[in-house]
Amino acid sequence: MTDQRIRAFDTRALYSALDGRRTELGLSWPRVADELWELSSELNARRRDHPISPSTLTNMATNPRTSCQHALFMLRWLGRTPESFLIGAPGEEARFALPEAGRDRRLRWALKPMYVAMDEKRRAEGLTWSDLAAILRCTSNQLTGLRTAKFATGMDLAMRIVQWLGRPAADFVYTAIW
Repeated sequence: MTDQRIRAFDTRALYSALDGRRTELGLSWPRVADELWELSSELNARRRDHPISPSTLTNMATNPRTSCQHALFMLRWLGRTPESFLIGAPGEEARFALPEAGRDRRLRWALKPMYVAMDEKRRAEGLTWSDLAAILRCTSNQLTGLRTAKFATGMDLAMRIVQWLGRPAADFVYTAIW
């Protein structure tokens, strides 16, 4: 990204986009959750994972937070990039495109490589974890915890990190087959 201003990820806009498409298609929230899950139906059948709960989607209306991993389900269903939900950012450039994933795969954030890139830049700039946490408006533990994270962080923090790195979110998203 060329503009180094760190923009907020607009979870409310993501919810509105989901709700707009849901309404357009005449779907209930449980059916939207089913459709999100069905995008990776072959993988889900092999893994015997539990599906996304409709409340994960509807709670965004009152609590503007979602995990970075859940957001990928939603973005995939909408055919949108994470950057398209940054307040005031252009968003739909080709370099922001997420990887294509078939029904045998799921989009996942590569949190450990994101941590490595963040740590390398932090060291190169002579920043402490506390310094970087102040820049990214979070705690040091939220940043250092990404080194061993097994599941997710908030989408808002993941997007602040990639913007600080000056890289598209897609650089840290892969198609998982486990």
